[in-house]
Amino acid sequence: TRAGDLSRAMRHLPLTNERSWLFSVATNLIRDEGRRETRRRRHLEALRNDESQTRTIEHESVSREQRQDQLREQAFARSAIDALGEKDRTALLLREEGLDYHEIAATLGLSVGSVGTTLSRARRRLVDIYESLVRERDAQGGADVA
Repeated sequence: TRAGDLSRAMRHLPLTNERSWLFSVATNLIRDEGRRETRRRRHLEALRNDESQTRTIEHESVSREQRQDQLREQAFARSAIDALGEKDRTALLLREEGLDYHEIAATLGLSVGSVGTTLSRARRRLVDIYESLVRERDAQGGADVA
C-alpha cells in the first residue's frame, strides 16, 4: 500500500544524503511494483489458461453433440425431401437456389401462375413428411431414420 511505502521510506530519517535517499526509495518502489505486476500477470495467465482449457473441453463436447444433432436433422430433412414427388422436390430445390417463378415455370413446364401453388403444396408436403419421420423415430425410441 502507499501508506506502507511511505512509512517504510521514513524509517531512514534523519537523512544524510537526500538525493541518494530519494533514488533508493524510488528504485525500491519501482522494484516492488514490478514484482507485484509480475505476480499479477502470472496469476492472470494461470486463470486464462484454466478458463481456456475449460472452455475448450466444454466447446469440444458441445460441438460434438451439436454436430451429431445437426447431422441427424440433415438426414431427416434429406429423407423428407427424397420422399417428395419429383415435381415438388425440383420446385423447392430450384426456389432454394434462388430461381424466380418464371425460371421455375420454364424448367418444370408450368405456367408462372401455378408455380406458387406448386411451391406451397410442396412445402406443406415436406413438413408433413418430416413430422411423420420424427414421430416414427420417436415411436421407435429415438433410433435414427435416414
